Formats: sequence, C-alpha cells, structure tokens
Amino acid sequence: MIATYPTPRSEKQSRSSIFAVLARLHMFVLAFVLSVASTVSFANPVLEPNYPDRYTVVEGDTLWDISGKFLRDPWRWPEVWQGNPQVENPDLIYPGDVLVMTFVDGRPVLRSLRRETVKLQPTARSLDYRDAIPPIDPSAIQAYLNSPLVTDEAELENAGYVVAGLGKRLIMGQYDQLYARGIDDQEADEYRLFRPGRHFVDPISKESLGWEAEHVGDARMLQEGDPARLTLLSTYNDVAIRDRLRPIYKKESLPFFYPKAPDNSELRGFILPTKTETTELGALSVVAISLGEREGVQKGDVFRIKTQSFKKEDPMTGEAYTIPEEKSGLLLVFRTFEKVSYALITNTNRPVRALDVIESPEAD
Repeated sequence: MIATYPTPRSEKQSRSSIFAVLARLHMFVLAFVLSVASTVSFANPVLEPNYPDRYTVVEGDTLWDISGKFLRDPWRWPEVWQGNPQVENPDLIYPGDVLVMTFVDGRPVLRSLRRETVKLQPTARSLDYRDAIPPIDPSAIQAYLNSPLVTDEAELENAGYVVAGLGKRLIMGQYDQLYARGIDDQEADEYRLFRPGRHFVDPISKESLGWEAEHVGDARMLQEGDPARLTLLSTYNDVAIRDRLRPIYKKESLPFFYPKAPDNSELRGFILPTKTETTELGALSVVAISLGEREGVQKGDVFRIKTQSFKKEDPMTGEAYTIPEEKSGLLLVFRTFEKVSYALITNTNRPVRALDVIESPEAD
C-alpha cells in the first residue's frame, strides 16, 4: 500500500491566502471604525461655523446667549460645558471669565480659564452665586416663579376666600386690611391672593387642564379666626370679594436650569391660547403649554416650536392642499404643574401663535 499525502501549497499561495484574510480583517475594522466615528459625529453638538476661539463673559450675558456663539443648538450647552451637570453645585461662570473652545477625543469642550489657572499665592477673591451668569434672563420669568399660576376645580372649591374689607370696603389695595373665611391652615403667615382667569383646555381631547390663577396680591395674617383678619402687603390688581387665598410656605429662588431634551422624545403638545388669542409672540415671551408633570415634563426641558399644518385652496385649480408644519423656534420649560407647564420662548425665526405645535428637538 502506497501512502498518499496532500500536495503541499506553494509559498506564494500561502502568502496570497494570508493577505486575503488580512484584507478582509482590515475592511471589517475600517467599517467598524467608520461606523463608530459616524455615531460619535452625529452625537456631538454642531458648532457654529464662525465660533470664537475665546470669549470674555460680560455682565448681562446668559449661558444660553453665550452658547449660541459657539453652538448651533444653544440648549445643548451642558454637553460641552466642563462642569458636571449632575453635581449639586455646578461650576458657574462670572463676568470677566474667559471661555475657550477645545477638543477632547474629538468632542468639543468649553472651558473657563479662571478655573484652570493655578495661583501660587492665596487669593481673597470671593464669588457669590448670585453674581454668576444665569442660564436665561431671570427678569423674563421672575414674576412667574412665586405666583399660583395654575389651579383646578378642587382648589377653587376648597381655598379660603375674601368676604369683606375692613370698614365694609368692597375693593382693597396695598396696606388695607380684609377678612377671609375658609383658611384651615394655621401654619402659614403669608398668603397669595388670586382669582381664576383663562380656562386651559386641550385643543384635541377638549380635556380641562385647569385655570390660570391671576395673582392679585400678597397678604399677612394678623388675627386667626373665622373670619381671619389679614393685611395686604402688596397688590398687582384691586383685591375684591371672593378672591381666593393660597398659603405661602417658601419663596422660590431662580432655579439653575440644565437644558435637555424631554425624556420622552415622542411628546407632542400645543402652546395654549393667550389672553388675546391673536397675539403674536417672540423671544423672551412666556407661554403655557399643554404638557405637564403627568406627561413627565421637567424644568429645563426644551421643546421645538412648529407652525401648525393647515389646508388651503389652490387659487388656480380649486383643489385643497396642505401647508406643512415648519420649525419656528425653541422654548424652555421653567415651571411645571400636573397638566400644564410654563415655558420661555428662547429664540424664534417667525412669530409664535397660540396652538402652535411643540415637540422634542430630537423628534424625527
């Protein structure tokens, strides 16, 4: 019996096979790297084409305004800011700080030179958080932080109410005294006075979302009882019989917002009607939206504003056609209630109107 053996491959054939394997491996690795690179590139915030190499912060700046100098989408500033948005006391910036744009592993990073400067001698410089640059213009929303703003049927039915002014007065102003009934909470020293205003209704489901509470004044308790006697500390309108009272436990300070897209990218709602429905709104206008805590909306959530789609008739053919929704701006939520939230229009390229659509900026 003659033993047979496989014919040995030539050295040239072996090298060719190895090169083929290496080529396939190289193509696989290259495809993987390109895939990862494209994902990272897509995830990175888009920079403004002519962003500055450095910027010196001045008094009156806001983080949103400064971010707009560097980013196409200013609301994404926490993604490039060197501070950690999860810490309780974030790194703040102050007038005079110099900001520079750098890159770390391909990602844009905005740094403050003040925090990176090493000083050999102790410094007596003291920084007050109140002097720090705010995320948005505080004057635009300050009046909305402590007012009641939104109420419902239960509160309107159960809240205390004004029954008379001292000396049988029917209309009262600052420093006047009044009597109120239905004040069951004896722990509060101060009260907000409000009256029901516009009724918020979902434009699609027609569900009642609550009533806007018109803030008419603040009062301090003078004498408990039924009726209780209070004095008006301040008034924003004439106080009248049947105005309601809400206890004040603490006054809200300006919150430090970290803008972000809503957790639910499929959320879709509307800008609710203003007191005058024909009003055209622009940047720094405050609006109510038809989404609230029930839908998971949080302070700092950013929504894209879009004009409503509507049908028109072709003037030539008489056929109906549809004008599509178009992007018109952004808004930032700063206060939330169960079914309604208040938001600041941060920027817009056309007038914003009641019933304009809002959606996540990450929506398809």
